[in-house]
Amino acid sequence: MEGSRLYHVNRLAAYNRWMNERLYAVCAQIPDHDRKRDLGAFFRSIHGTFNHLLLVDRLWLGRLVGEPYAIDALDQELYADFDELRRQREAEDRRLIDWVAGQGASDLDRIVRYVSAVDRQPRRFRTEDILLHLFHHQTHHRGQITTLVSQLGHDFGDTDLIFMPGTPTTNPG
Repeated sequence: MEGSRLYHVNRLAAYNRWMNERLYAVCAQIPDHDRKRDLGAFFRSIHGTFNHLLLVDRLWLGRLVGEPYAIDALDQELYADFDELRRQREAEDRRLIDWVAGQGASDLDRIVRYVSAVDRQPRRFRTEDILLHLFHHQTHHRGQITTLVSQLGHDFGDTDLIFMPGTPTTNPG
């Protein structure tokens, strides 16, 4: 059981990076004005949603490592330049993968206390639950991005975790 918990959070970290790399690669082919156009998503645009994801990952990882990351709002723009946003996303994904890989089973049960950026109330959760939330939050908003990308006529390919390179297979033959 303990080993599977570590396996799963590490797989989710790898999947997170894989999907971010793939979506950024597709979105690099979309003109900047289309990436930044308000297409009706919660964070308005592809660019706005990518910014939100990076901001929130920094917020959560800061809480996990004990280095709080201050934000003004959940929709604040960290980087207006797409290439810089992409470089920062790649760096954050490496940081997240390295941090998760360094955790042991008992680390997943560690309680993290913080003050919510949404309602300023104190909260406390297990590290494993925070990681699950972080990865599901990414998946949720990447789903919005893939919808916007599709509406702009671009193909992002498979998004299923089972198709991630390196996924063990038990298929016959």
